[in-house]
Amino acid sequence: MAAASPIPVVACPSCGTRNRLPAAAAGTPRCGRCQSALPWIADADDATFLDIAERSPLPVVVDLWAPWCGPCRTLSPILEQLAREFAGRCKLVKVNVDEAPATSARFAVQGIPTLVALRDGREVGRQVGAAPGERLRGWISANLASAA
Repeated sequence: MAAASPIPVVACPSCGTRNRLPAAAAGTPRCGRCQSALPWIADADDATFLDIAERSPLPVVVDLWAPWCGPCRTLSPILEQLAREFAGRCKLVKVNVDEAPATSARFAVQGIPTLVALRDGREVGRQVGAAPGERLRGWISANLASAA
């Protein structure tokens, strides 16, 4: 019998309290102590994408990436910072295309990094290639507004 994956622990950006934050859950994640919104960052693969991304109660930014991709590695910390800024308003789901070929094919990924904005499991926006943080911030804001 395989061991269950441990539930990630996230420090609250407001008070520092450590909170367990499952990759898939109902509602918006909040700190158990101060009730501030928590940044929701999760990894998904072909087997978990439906539960983690498509059924998310929040809009989702899907980061389709690969560990060998230099621009992907550059983009990752920018996306994680933006996930903290947009805590409570969107979820960042990271998908390694080498480990999730069906998900990559579903979105017809031809170049990485590719970002896909989802709302209720439907694509509402796409960004191909690395971009500066300010441009990505605007892209996420625009997709959150159009998805509302």
